[in-house]
Amino acid sequence: MQIQSDSRTFYERIGGEAPLRRLVQRFYFHMDALKEAETIRWMHADNLQSAEDKLFMFLSGWMGGPSLYIEKFGHPRLRMRHMPFKIGESERDQWMLCMRHALADVVTDKTLSDELYAALYGVADFMRNHPN
Repeated sequence: MQIQSDSRTFYERIGGEAPLRRLVQRFYFHMDALKEAETIRWMHADNLQSAEDKLFMFLSGWMGGPSLYIEKFGHPRLRMRHMPFKIGESERDQWMLCMRHALADVVTDKTLSDELYAALYGVADFMRNHPN
């Protein structure tokens, strides 16, 4: 886990629910808009609302806020849920590209943005189930 420079949770530092929702909305905006992210976009349904809702709920708990995903769906079992999809370095990097853009859109504190990026990179890298 990434060491945070502040004793508050990521959820507190980002400002709670509203900024986190904006982050997730911007993430999926970029996934839908960036040609460089088309491989991971194709892994999702045409309508991204369900994915957006689930990522928001997951990140809420992961960032130290309300455990919305666990309350609704139980343990996230991220690797298991992502196994049907080929996720290699390219897919990880596409996901992180969308997140980098979303963080730039929403998070004005560079230290927080960098810490979130590093921590989320660890999660994204853990999802890899294919060597390439």
